Amino acid sequence: MPELSSLLAYGLISLGMVLTPGPNMIYLISRSICQGRKAGLISLGGVALGFVFYMLCAALGITALLMAVPYAYDALRIGGALYLLYLAWQAIKPGGRSAFQVQDLPKDSPRRLFMMGFVTNLLNPKIAVMYLSLLPQFISPADHGSVLTQSLVLGFTQIVISVSVNALIAITAGSIAHFFVNRPVWQTAQRWIMGTVLMGLAVRMAVEQRR
Repeated sequence: MPELSSLLAYGLISLGMVLTPGPNMIYLISRSICQGRKAGLISLGGVALGFVFYMLCAALGITALLMAVPYAYDALRIGGALYLLYLAWQAIKPGGRSAFQVQDLPKDSPRRLFMMGFVTNLLNPKIAVMYLSLLPQFISPADHGSVLTQSLVLGFTQIVISVSVNALIAITAGSIAHFFVNRPVWQTAQRWIMGTVLMGLAVRMAVEQRR
């Protein structure tokens, strides 16, 4: 099992990332507004399956990588920090897109909704890089047992946080979108808060040494 401080820190990063606009959030909000809450939640089921797929692949791959390559941890740590800085820039850059700028989507069947949610998540580079670059730095092979077990616990922590937040967003998408669209100052504030949080986490990750 990972230590409590690592679990809490990874949970905070997962929360910051799920609140940062990306393909999953944009798709779920647009789908919920265009076709209703039920459609948004069905799509979220597909997104959740995509999380599980990535988590299992990353857990097995990370286990092998950290065992075989001496400097893999540091390389992934620096890569993760750079990616968080990239996400922070995407949030605060001039002309940055808000997730609440809704796309017009056609009505689809439940099966297609589920599959579209799954494919959207599989094609989301933020999720792949998060598991490969961010998760390893919270694993301590020498002190806390099986790397695979730690990877699975951290991965399921991220999935629970992401699915819970996205479910809340899908249910309240219409109200949230109306609030932000009519209050551009709040929309800008949301982007800057998320950008600042991600920059802080990136700095912490970059300077932190292997435990």
